[in-house]
Amino acid sequence: MSESSLAEMLRSRGLRLTAQRQLILEAVYELGHATPEQVHSAVREVAAGVNITTIYRTLELLEELGLVTHTHLSHGSPTYHRAGADQHVHLVCRSCGTVTELDPALLEPLARQLEERQGFSVDIGHVALFGVCRQCGERE
Repeated sequence: MSESSLAEMLRSRGLRLTAQRQLILEAVYELGHATPEQVHSAVREVAAGVNITTIYRTLELLEELGLVTHTHLSHGSPTYHRAGADQHVHLVCRSCGTVTELDPALLEPLARQLEERQGFSVDIGHVALFGVCRQCGERE
């Protein structure tokens, strides 16, 4: 997202583009999947004065704007990533912690069945499946 587009989105909500907001958005986009703590570490390399509270508040704002989304990939903090057309299911290995992205089309039949039978609409972009990856499974 360009700086001017972000600035326009913020202005439309009565907010302004700050260097911190820009840095936080760029960190999420560059890291791919990142917890607020990981975003904080990346941002502090450029701007040491940014505190963790600012990171959390800005991530919430960016999610409200539809620029990032989050999912829970562990018992800890949520993991943020770019919102948009690249929605994916997360496969999380309980052994090594590796996160792999899966095409959401594989879950569409299940999502359709849940909609038809239960009236439940699945947000596939927030789905995380936990298990053991191939490499860890072969070691066991």
